[in-house]
Order: sequence, then C-alpha cells, then structure tokens
Amino acid sequence: MKHVIVITGATGTGKTTVSTYLKTKYQIPRIITHTTRPMRLGEKDGVDYYFESDASFSKNHYLESVTYAGYQYGSSYEGLERAFEKSDLVSIVLDTKGAETYVRELKQQAFILFLTVGKSVILHERLKDRGDQLEMIQSRIKSKEYSRDLTLPEALKQMATVIQNDDWKQTQDKLAAIVTALKTPSL
Repeated sequence: MKHVIVITGATGTGKTTVSTYLKTKYQIPRIITHTTRPMRLGEKDGVDYYFESDASFSKNHYLESVTYAGYQYGSSYEGLERAFEKSDLVSIVLDTKGAETYVRELKQQAFILFLTVGKSVILHERLKDRGDQLEMIQSRIKSKEYSRDLTLPEALKQMATVIQNDDWKQTQDKLAAIVTALKTPSL
C-alpha cells in the first residue's frame, strides 16, 4: 500500500528538517506544495515549494489548501501523483488542518506524524535561527493558525504518532522505527 507520512505541528517544531532527513536517509520523496509566500534565502522554486502568485495559485487542483499568516499554501493532486511515481512511501509537511484533510481524503494511506517541542521558547529561537524576519515571526506567533497547530487536534488523536523533537538523536531513532514499520508489508 502507498503511504504519505504527513508531518505536522506548529511552525518551528522541525517539520522541514524531518522531511529533509527522511529524503536524505531513506530516499522518501517529499510532495512539493505550493505557496504565495516569498522565498526565504536559499530556497528554490520547485524544490522547497512551487512559489506562486495569487493568480497562478488559483489554477492548481488542490487536495487541501489553507491561508496561513496571510499567505496561501496548498498541496495538489498532481504533486501527490508525481511523488507516488517515485516511491510508495512519500512525505509532506502540512499544518494540522491540512493533516485532517489528508486523513479524510486518503484514509489509511495517511500516516500522521505530529511534532512538538518541550518549551515554546525553543520555537521562537528556531524561527530566528532559520532567518525569518522578526515581523514575520511575530505575525506567525500571533496568528490563530499558530495557536491551533501547537496542539494535536481531537480528530487526529487516535491515529497520530507524536514526537517531542527536543533531542535530534531520539527523533532519528523514532523515525527509523516508523519507516521500518511503513515499509514492512502487513500480512
């Protein structure tokens, strides 16, 4: 069976780091999503996101889309199919609302991985360390989406695997167990 590891949680919990690690260590391709937010230093169009204008964003066919901190984000059906052409196990980084949509649309194909950290001050430090502008960090932290993504939604509690991403070695060990379980065919 094909699976999507849906990596979710608040901004700064390490979602992109985990997705990159899965791609590098286990060759698990990431579904490239679309956004209207500006590119950060070092990001590449078609690699990190498909960077869109408002007009071009509206022309895609989305499995889910959301407005977050004033910018549009979405994952397209075409992007999902392109990823599945490469592997039966793929990953995607989504907010919790998007994760709920993936469960509703893909059912057992969606494996929910909820990332959290022990202290919220860690999140603020990580956002600064990755080069986000102070105004953007403050806007995100004040947004209702940020508050929503700090806790695991009720609809995902029965199926989500939660990793507190404070210790990278422990996170890697947990990811190894998850990948092994998902790649092992059930009898």
